[in-house]
Amino acid sequence: MSSPTPPNATEPVDWSRIRLVFAAVAVTLFLASLGQTVVTTALPIIVGELGGLDQITWVITAYLLAATVGAPIFGKLGDLFGRKKVLQAGILVFLTGTTICALAPSIWVLVAGRAVQGMGGGGLIVVSMATIADVLPPRQRGRFQGILGSVFGLSTVIGPLAGGFIVQHFDWTWIFLMNLPIGAVVFVLLAVLLETPPARKRASLDYAGAIGLSLVLSLLVVMASLGGKTLAWDSAEMAFLMLGAVAALVGFVAAEKHSSEPILPLGLFGINNFVVSNSVGFITGVAMFSTITFVPFFLQVVKGVSPAMSGLYTFPMMIGLIGASTLSGQFMSRTGRYRILPVYSTLVLALAMVALGFVGPHTPNPVIGALMFLAGVGIGPVMGVGVTAIQNSVPARMVGVGTASANMFRLIGGSLGTAAYGALFAAGLGRHLGTVMPGTDPRALSAQQIAAMPEATREVISQGIAHALHPVFWCSAALACVASCIALMMVERPLADTLPAAE
Repeated sequence: MSSPTPPNATEPVDWSRIRLVFAAVAVTLFLASLGQTVVTTALPIIVGELGGLDQITWVITAYLLAATVGAPIFGKLGDLFGRKKVLQAGILVFLTGTTICALAPSIWVLVAGRAVQGMGGGGLIVVSMATIADVLPPRQRGRFQGILGSVFGLSTVIGPLAGGFIVQHFDWTWIFLMNLPIGAVVFVLLAVLLETPPARKRASLDYAGAIGLSLVLSLLVVMASLGGKTLAWDSAEMAFLMLGAVAALVGFVAAEKHSSEPILPLGLFGINNFVVSNSVGFITGVAMFSTITFVPFFLQVVKGVSPAMSGLYTFPMMIGLIGASTLSGQFMSRTGRYRILPVYSTLVLALAMVALGFVGPHTPNPVIGALMFLAGVGIGPVMGVGVTAIQNSVPARMVGVGTASANMFRLIGGSLGTAAYGALFAAGLGRHLGTVMPGTDPRALSAQQIAAMPEATREVISQGIAHALHPVFWCSAALACVASCIALMMVERPLADTLPAAE
């Protein structure tokens, strides 16, 4: 949707129209963010049928990587051609990937489908959030961005619940098939509720920048996934990947300097709040997606919890995230202040990650639920504050790509973190279980195989898996403390009560 053109800078807000627009973008955001986590609790079942335990992170990483690449591309297209057309195109891409996943005969076809799905999903998330900036003044955006953060959190945690329930009672393909009718409804809602922007002259697209950014992010994730597990860090193959990433980065920077419509304008990196907000968002993404991925896995494999029940244990995280996000949005709208929120919330997140780093096979399940709630409280305020601070700092013509950056860096953190933590976890399994199971690759174990072992062996295996997971959460705790320090450098610019005149 194109930015409205008020007759002056103090034009009153049309609340009836805003409610309709908000309903459309909230449903769109729900659909896209649901795709990120709906497979997490179903992974042991899916991977047990299509592949081994060592492939578990690729199904998540493929979606996050593609969404990371799709976010700035779709954000820029939204700035150029209007939000409505781009949102509808994103839905079509998302549903195409969904169909591939549902029909996948092997793990790598599933990974490919998740990549297509993620490309569309990443675009839907950022363009939905950018649409709010088109129709609301900065002071009011905080409240609505806080609600969108709650929608994101709701779908993020409902995803594991829905995924666990489906694989327990139906075939796992229904995890993807259920998106088709929802996507069709959302497509119709957007067609009816959003305005079609006026025709504009043809804009030049930054193809070189898009390709360069895709290569940089892809190579980083591949290195994080393979480093120390499949490839030694000092191997010739890893050196080749590193050189490729550097070359792609140099090419990307060169392309952005010479493009008339860069995918990610380099000038944005000179804006303090852009850099600070995205740095904090990056670290939050690492902690959030590692928690959503590994806690349900731990509950199923170590604690023997069913897929549906393991998803239910992420419900406290949803409550904490939604509550904290909503309250922080209200705080921003009423006071116009936001800088202090991520400073303290990331410290709460660090505390939750430290505690999760001591969870073991005999930790009471309610304690794990309480720690998930605490993690949600730490994550919630970062989402709304980051988007609001960026939208309040970047030029109006760059709101789409600025909003996209918030999601992009959070997803970069999620994809790199999940991949790196997957490698860290796999190395820990080899270290803790290599002598217990000589001649057997512990990374290839499934939850069913562990459950069938004698009790004494199962106890040793469970302890080894728990110890292998602990460094994942300790690393996230250290990063959350770093995020709190970075948040202190945010500049609190006043949030205006009116829409700026259209440029």
